[in-house]
Amino acid sequence: MALQKETIEKCVNDFGQHAKDTGSVEVQIAMLTENIKQLTEHLKKNHKDYASKRGLLLQVARRRIFLKYLAKHNPERYKLVVERLGLKG
Repeated sequence: MALQKETIEKCVNDFGQHAKDTGSVEVQIAMLTENIKQLTEHLKKNHKDYASKRGLLLQVARRRIFLKYLAKHNPERYKLVVERLGLKG
């Protein structure tokens, strides 16, 4: 399932450094988080959709890698992103 154009634009506006910034780590984490939320809702209704479940697990792993990178290279931005997205406790 792909993200809607409006969702991508919202993530870029909230986390991007400029209007067309879709490649920064913060924006990628935000877009992955939105996609993970969508897939989670989909899997609540379609619990036997194993292909989507695998895709969800891959995206969670990719987001974890991005979060580790951000925590290592820019701890201030890491704390801000985690706080704004409501990740971790």
